[in-house]
Amino acid sequence: MKVTYQTCCGADVHKKFPVATIIKTTGGIEPSYQKKRFSTFNNSILEFKRWLLENNCHDVCMESTGKYWVPVFNLLEDEINVTIANPKWVKAVKGNKDDEKDSKWIGDLFRLGLVKGSYIPCKTIRILREYTRYRCKLVSCRSSEKNRYQNALTVCNVALDSVVSDIFGKSSSSIIDCLVQQPDTSISHEEIASKLLGSLKSKKDAVIESIEGYQMTDAQKYRMRLIRTHMDYITSEINDIDSVIKKLVSSDPGYENAVQLLMTIPGVKYNSAATIISEIGIDMSQFCTSKRLCCWAGLTPGSNESAGKKKSVQVTRAGVYLKPALVQCAHAAVKSDKSPYYKKKYETIARRRGRKRAIIAVARMILTAVFQMLSAGEEWNPGDLYKIDMPQALVEKQKAKAVKQAKKLLLREGIISESQLVS
Repeated sequence: MKVTYQTCCGADVHKKFPVATIIKTTGGIEPSYQKKRFSTFNNSILEFKRWLLENNCHDVCMESTGKYWVPVFNLLEDEINVTIANPKWVKAVKGNKDDEKDSKWIGDLFRLGLVKGSYIPCKTIRILREYTRYRCKLVSCRSSEKNRYQNALTVCNVALDSVVSDIFGKSSSSIIDCLVQQPDTSISHEEIASKLLGSLKSKKDAVIESIEGYQMTDAQKYRMRLIRTHMDYITSEINDIDSVIKKLVSSDPGYENAVQLLMTIPGVKYNSAATIISEIGIDMSQFCTSKRLCCWAGLTPGSNESAGKKKSVQVTRAGVYLKPALVQCAHAAVKSDKSPYYKKKYETIARRRGRKRAIIAVARMILTAVFQMLSAGEEWNPGDLYKIDMPQALVEKQKAKAVKQAKKLLLREGIISESQLVS
């Protein structure tokens, strides 16, 4: 095999120490190896950096083990080209491995160009990614608390969720607060009716019937107050994170323009656009093609072929944060009546392949559009948009043109005559 890096280093990073092996390829067949162990403290990592520069080594490959590689990467990235490899590409053979052998194996693979580097964005994008991912976790935590709150109502014989569409709406919240504050389990029909707003006024009898005879002890009321307080706290935290994300995005005109571009896609709002930017950045040259980006995001099926037969496979497990965000955008896009482009695509695919595969297909279409838009700096404008979302005037014009062409074809083939055409 051809040697890609004449001088490189393979590093096996752990929580307390990294083990590094510098490989130098000289005139001989066998390369030379230098092994050394360091600590993960900053002064030791800087010593590791000096050791690399003293040996004229500017290319390092590390395995992405958890977050342990991040401190080393932070101190090396300014002067050294660091490649972060997925563990499955540098995994050593079992039964013949230790820390030094692992670092040597990583270096040998990297030296021959057999290691695929993972995408590591710039520090600004990495910081934005920390906030968007933390926001995702908080939203998930708030959803869990909402489920607990609704389950608490169910076990207390309150069936309000069977009548109202949103148990956390204004009317529902005021009714539940009234029940929690009651010293006993009695209710006043007039008081409950006075808390109903909008279309719920017509459902007054059903609302009262759903809560009549509820059973709620003081301990259960106290737990519900705790859950509601925690929900309100998480909501305030999410609002604070949203303001920080907006500041981070607005701090760079490139990020702000990218977010505004992505918001022209149906179903993509500000938070979703910021999440997409935090995961893939704004420089699409890292991925080369849209197919490579979709594969990296886990929106393409794996390859499983044996004896000339291709077997059905699921999409890959990549894109832990990016894929759910795109699927969420896809669900919003297929419900949009203002821009029915993705809705028509979804309905066409769903008839043949099912709803779940259709949603994944729409998510991939959105990511492909994101790649093209960020590469060209243009707004969302698919080439076949007029075929799906065509103005009525253009529909009539194309229909008249098709009728005219059909008449000419019938006349040319002698199927009908001029007199029959006039009649």
